[in-house]
Amino acid sequence: MMPELDGAGLDGPVRVLLVEDDDGDALIVEELLAEAGADIVLRRARSFAEAKGLAAGVSCVLLDLGLPDSQGLAGLGWLTEHEPQVAVVVLTGVADVRLGAAAVRAGAQDYLFKGQVEAGLLSRVIRYAMERRLAQEANRELQAARIYAQENARLERGLLPSPLLADPRLTTAARYLAGGQQRLLGGDFYDVIQVGDGWVHALIGDVCGRGPAEAALGVCLRVAWRALILAGRPAGEILATVAQVLDHERDDDTMFATLCMVSIAPDRASAWVRLAGHMPPLLISHGPGGAVGTIRELAAPACPPPGLGRAADWAPDWSGSQVELPALSGGGWSVLMFTDGLIEGRIGPGSERLGSEGLMNLVTSIRTAEPSLPDDQLLERVIDEVRKLNGGDLDDDLAVLALSCRPAAGSAS
Repeated sequence: MMPELDGAGLDGPVRVLLVEDDDGDALIVEELLAEAGADIVLRRARSFAEAKGLAAGVSCVLLDLGLPDSQGLAGLGWLTEHEPQVAVVVLTGVADVRLGAAAVRAGAQDYLFKGQVEAGLLSRVIRYAMERRLAQEANRELQAARIYAQENARLERGLLPSPLLADPRLTTAARYLAGGQQRLLGGDFYDVIQVGDGWVHALIGDVCGRGPAEAALGVCLRVAWRALILAGRPAGEILATVAQVLDHERDDDTMFATLCMVSIAPDRASAWVRLAGHMPPLLISHGPGGAVGTIRELAAPACPPPGLGRAADWAPDWSGSQVELPALSGGGWSVLMFTDGLIEGRIGPGSERLGSEGLMNLVTSIRTAEPSLPDDQLLERVIDEVRKLNGGDLDDDLAVLALSCRPAAGSAS
């Protein structure tokens, strides 16, 4: 009786399943492996029905293509579908050379002619088949990773577009960081657009959840918002339409999004802030040389997030509130918009979170130490400090956008 399976791998005993109904052919295989001194633990199945129950956990299957209950490539098809990690070497007669080649095209790693196999050859073919199967799997995983990275890059470009700005006094800086150990792309997004009348509209949003479906939905919402802004539609209509888009495009009824929109007046002296389930942005006033003046939240009446409730019944008041902005003659201002991933990290061993107040203190500390720090470096420093306070990777995705206005070079105002 052949020994039981007791291990597998290229560095130890290899578990091989021989599927062969002919006792004489099976004995020849066993003797050839013994003669070669191969470190192989062999088990036999006399039918393909029996092989189905033994194939799991083996490294290689030696498969006869002429079994009573499996003719031709039928058994190979089952193995490649149900046990794709197993290397398969098919056994065929000399007259069936075309069938052997067809088996390799169908997924087998190699084929052998019965009656023309030497001891050393059989052992080597088994080992090479396993190596070839590992190489094929590595190539498949590499290709899948490339495709995934390409899809992520496309989604990321849709979530995080380049701003459309013409005013030389305005600059933007933005950062995105996927949360969690798996670094799955989430549904956080932002956009900045200057329209023909001089108004500048900035948006940041967050689709609840993480993964391709949330990212794709975030792209839909951002594109819809941009199209409505460019069409000159009123704010209330924009939010209602975005809610309809979400309702039609989401995968399930539990998906929702939060939004924050800031509209800067052409004179850059005032803005409208509108919130839909989102935390308020921060207004940073700049003193001479870029020093921090004051930091405060830009509060506004909050309306429900799109996706909570039926879009057909959803007609919230998104009128928002008007706020005054610091005079450019004093150094200008920055509006810091962010998703909740930036402020929900822990700040110690307990459950206390950073929160908006902690973020304001953090920004003040960084800018006080380095008044001339550019916005892009400021955002990097903020994220680094938030991660340090959290003790490592953040659980949630985060997006942060800084929209700043400073006097143009050579301007007195």
